[in-house]
Amino acid sequence: MKKLIVLVAIALAGCSQMTKPTPDQELHYQCGTLPLTVTQHVKDDRVSFVLDGKQLTLSHVEAASGAKYSDGTYSFWSKGEGAMVQRGDDIIINDCILTQ
Repeated sequence: MKKLIVLVAIALAGCSQMTKPTPDQELHYQCGTLPLTVTQHVKDDRVSFVLDGKQLTLSHVEAASGAKYSDGTYSFWSKGEGAMVQRGDDIIINDCILTQ
């Protein structure tokens, strides 16, 4: 009986870990002389950042490698500690390196 109680307690403890919300994570990049702070919304697989005075929120899309987020106009790509931002087919921010 004690073993059963211990097993149930362990199972319930594991379940409580799964229900905790995953916090957003701020990623800080240095893109040449431009600092870029990207908030990664883990729960709904999106990123957001301010560009040209506008708040952009981009959803995860398929990529051959790395992570790509897009809203159809802007795209944010990251791979390892590097990243870039595109508007349409044009790279508008390049050479971003993760600093924190």
